[in-house]
Amino acid sequence: MSVPFIPNKTVEVPEIPYQERMELPAAETAVIVVDMQNDFVKEGGTLVVPTAMETVPNIQRLLERARAAHVRIAYTQDTHFQGDLEWTIWPQHCERGTWGWEIISELAPETGDLVCEKARYDGFYGTWLEHYLSHVWQVKQLVIVGTVSSICVLHTAASAGLRWFKVVVPADGVSALTEFDQALTLRQVSWLYAGHVTRSVDDITFVESPA
Repeated sequence: MSVPFIPNKTVEVPEIPYQERMELPAAETAVIVVDMQNDFVKEGGTLVVPTAMETVPNIQRLLERARAAHVRIAYTQDTHFQGDLEWTIWPQHCERGTWGWEIISELAPETGDLVCEKARYDGFYGTWLEHYLSHVWQVKQLVIVGTVSSICVLHTAASAGLRWFKVVVPADGVSALTEFDQALTLRQVSWLYAGHVTRSVDDITFVESPA
C-alpha cells in the first residue's frame, strides 16, 4: 500500500525558471495591482504583510514606465461588509469605506486606471475584470503585482491563466507572509499556469506593437 506524501518541515523548492528579460507589447498588455491597501501594507493595518512596503518603490517604477508607454492599469480592491464570512477565516479587514480598505497613497490610481472591487481572493470571481481586459481593452498579457503572493495574487494569476492570458509576475513586485508562500506562488505561476516570472520589475520592458 502506498503512503501519502507528507512533507517534512524542510522541503526542497523546485527550480524556478526566471526570465532574464521580457519585452511586452504595450497595446496588448495591462498591469494588475492586487490589493495594495492599508490593511495589508501600512502600519496599523489589521493584516499587514511584513514585506509589502518593500515592494512599493518597485511597483511605483513599473507603473511609471507602464503609464509612459500607455499600458492599461487596473487595481483590485479587497472589499468586505459587516457579516462577511471571510472574517471567520481572517481578522476583520478591508471593510468598505474604512482607512484599511483604501489603496495606499503611494500607489493611488490615476485618471484612466480602473479599480475593481472584489469580495474573495480571486480578482475575476464575481467581478467585471475579465470584461474590461478581454472585451474593452483587448489585452493578452498581464503583469501582476501586489499582495498577498500566495493568496490574492496567486488566485488572480491562476484565474487569468485559466482564461489564457499570458501572465508575468516580477518577484520583487509581490509580497508574501513567508518565504515558502513566495516560492509557492512563483512556482505555480511559472509551471502550472504557464506564466513567466522575472526577478525584478526592471526586467520587464513595454514596447510598441509592430505595425
